[in-house]
Amino acid sequence: MCSLLCAMLALVFVPALVSPTEAAATSRRDLSQVFTGQAFDTCSAPSPSLLRAWRHHSSYGALGLYIGGRNRACSQPLLNRGYVRAAADMGWRMLPLYVGAQAPCVTAEHNRTKRISYANAFEQGRSDGEDAVSAASSLGLAPGSPVYLDMEAYARDRGRCSMAVLRYTTAWSRALHEAGYLSGFYSSADSGVADLADLASLAVTGGDEPPPLDGLPDVVWYARWDHRRSTDGYRALDRSLWSGHQRVHQYVGNVAESHGGQSAMIDRNSVDAPVAVVQ
Repeated sequence: MCSLLCAMLALVFVPALVSPTEAAATSRRDLSQVFTGQAFDTCSAPSPSLLRAWRHHSSYGALGLYIGGRNRACSQPLLNRGYVRAAADMGWRMLPLYVGAQAPCVTAEHNRTKRISYANAFEQGRSDGEDAVSAASSLGLAPGSPVYLDMEAYARDRGRCSMAVLRYTTAWSRALHEAGYLSGFYSSADSGVADLADLASLAVTGGDEPPPLDGLPDVVWYARWDHRRSTDGYRALDRSLWSGHQRVHQYVGNVAESHGGQSAMIDRNSVDAPVAVVQ
């Protein structure tokens, strides 16, 4: 008998696009764009002076940039095509993030500006995916780049709310793929990543009624603030899932750091994953 998750995946169906396993994802990835090392992200794009100082005085080689989405929390007065080009010229690799619609059962109140509709999750996902492509393109981030959907922590129920997130994410990923971009997904290891991992595991292991694999993200960015500078997936991902240069781990959040006389409040990340292709 098909499990609840199998039934959920059947309801999430769109034409198959990508596998979370290493073999199937290789054809989508340009391995020259894989970065392995440390990254930081800040709410607003940091100043060029900070980027210059941290490039020479810190161990960070990549940064996360919030490029769009109606739930993006901070303004971006510095972020434009010229900023991205200048950062790339300094040697920075970039992880673009898009804060689209959030889970109906999202935990934090400030993330409830735009939520996924149970009835229209597919339509919302496609619309936001197309907007994410437009935002990436306007910044000079070329096809082949990943764009990471930021799905903040939610009260995972393995039912109606989880299904809405999966439907939305599937449609969002399909829109990215159709435009030639990689689909990335950021979330808590205990909510969004857990839901995706369950579905991916079911698709990989099969069973009496193996479900189809329907546009799952190419890359997973999991948040578990365990202070472990590793992408081994400990307590978050099985070793068979998103294992071929397809992981980012946010291991510490909301900490102050200073390098070269420049300070910022950041999240810390370990990366073994694709980064943006800058035109």
